[in-house]
Amino acid sequence: MSDIIQLLPDHVANQIAAGEVVQRPASVVKELLENAIDAGATSIKLLLKDAGKTLIQVIDDGKGMSATDARMCFERHATSKIKKAEDLFNLCTKGFRGEALASIAAIAHVELKTKQENEELGTCLKIEGSKVISQDFISTSQGASIAVKNLFYNIPARRNFLKSDTVETRHIIDEFQRVALAHPAISFLMHHNNNEVYHLKGGNLRQRIVAVFGAKMNEKLVPINEQTDILTIQGFVAKPEFSKRKRGEQFFFVNDRFIKSSYLNHAVANAFDGLLEHGSHPSYFLYLEVPASSIDINIHPTKTEIKFDNEKALYAMLRATVKHSLGQYNVAPVLDFNRDSNLDTSYHLNKNVVKGSAPKITVDPDFNPFKEAKQKEVTFPYKREQNTQSWESLYTSVAITDEEKQEELFSHQQEVKTQKTFQIQRKYVLSLIKSGVVLISQSLAHQRVLYEEFLESITVKEANSQQLLFPVKISFSSQEIEMIYTMKTELENAGFSFDEFTKDSVTIKGIPVSVTESKITIILEELLNDINLEVPDSSFSHFDVMAKSFAKTLSIKTGTQLSEKEQESLVNNLFSCKEPTISPFGKSTFKTLTLNEIDTIFNR
Repeated sequence: MSDIIQLLPDHVANQIAAGEVVQRPASVVKELLENAIDAGATSIKLLLKDAGKTLIQVIDDGKGMSATDARMCFERHATSKIKKAEDLFNLCTKGFRGEALASIAAIAHVELKTKQENEELGTCLKIEGSKVISQDFISTSQGASIAVKNLFYNIPARRNFLKSDTVETRHIIDEFQRVALAHPAISFLMHHNNNEVYHLKGGNLRQRIVAVFGAKMNEKLVPINEQTDILTIQGFVAKPEFSKRKRGEQFFFVNDRFIKSSYLNHAVANAFDGLLEHGSHPSYFLYLEVPASSIDINIHPTKTEIKFDNEKALYAMLRATVKHSLGQYNVAPVLDFNRDSNLDTSYHLNKNVVKGSAPKITVDPDFNPFKEAKQKEVTFPYKREQNTQSWESLYTSVAITDEEKQEELFSHQQEVKTQKTFQIQRKYVLSLIKSGVVLISQSLAHQRVLYEEFLESITVKEANSQQLLFPVKISFSSQEIEMIYTMKTELENAGFSFDEFTKDSVTIKGIPVSVTESKITIILEELLNDINLEVPDSSFSHFDVMAKSFAKTLSIKTGTQLSEKEQESLVNNLFSCKEPTISPFGKSTFKTLTLNEIDTIFNR
């Protein structure tokens, strides 16, 4: 019987490794930025085209590579970071496996230009699908410039799995932010389609956070600083009043490496216990320094998950440190604000004895509660204001004749007989039909109604816009401004009108007629969050995403009291929709109960 096991060719092995290392353009950005940092760069530029699908170029002023190293860096498992297995437990660099550049070169067109400080000429190397096309000596500046073009050109199936440019850009910005926040002393520049997204100058940690997330972030930060034998913690947490409904600005760095840890996140959330509303999440930027030998970062290909030797001790220290800082800067409550101050005895009464005789009690011996009293007009010591009908009736006579009582009861019975809808717990609307009843979710039903209205106004009709008397200026981070700008045309089709875009703000001068001015910020924040959660797929347009986001934000919420007319209007509008049975997010909007089903419940 012949042998069937054989070694894979290098180009096939590299493509398999690329499946782990390169999941999307953001993966390439992460690897190239980290290589530049390991090379000792003080200035790094990131240039992108078409969300990295066409071009990803990183230029640094690091120490560069020789001609031999430039060729070797694209070989599998070729690295300068480790030499023996024990080095894996004492790592101080970003990369160490030697797989990144080999994997990238297997699925893209790569051009590397590099030169060391003492060399007169540098090296230019071109590779396509793991094959070296050319290697020449060129004149270039010190450092390295690596351009990755046409990502996944030889794996079209992988390229088709990529999301829209907006989503892929957001992932790239996420990776860029993580690297930039981990190294505030290094200056970073990011351009996308020839537009400057970030220009971060080297500075301290607070300056870097404010530069990335906008000037308004400065007032939100509470400093954290603690040093022990096994752990050093520094960074910032945001004040409780600036908490968010979604987990967004939460960053953990261990030895200048971004990590994800639900365990440590729980420690921070525990420190905020009692300070946040239910469902809110704190923002934080925490930097932990631990001995390199006490962590293992070689447990996941992306190196964002690490293992600690003493997790419980780190948990306790982190929780105590955050809690202490919140109290030190007068953020944590030190008083019981729920105490009723009216129950407290005044200070001067605690020091003095009450003097004087006991108060006298007078009784009217002729008072007869059963004796008919003449109705007296109630007088007030001040002039009545307008719109007092609701409370004025409390002070009028309650004497009603039997005939009036019968009329009131009859009218009430008539009202019950003619009413077709009922609201249940301010959450559901019950509507009567011939075959039984229909139970409608008021929030999901209104989402469906608004969704179809917005989608029609955006795509079919010309969206109506109302101009604001005073333009509204809203602050966002550079990342969010970039995302809004990419959707500018779609938002204008929806009825928004923009006046000015800056790096950290946008000025709005017109909004859709169905949107109030107070809802502008909420709508845009929810829209950005939906995009961050990858609601838009490559097969969906921004129109659909916007219609869903607007409908979710503006729909009737659970707990809203509806009048009878509002209930009937909701029912009629729902069943006038093209798809009344489901919400825009695939949930059932109503449930029908026939008389037979109701009878079954009681005849079991």
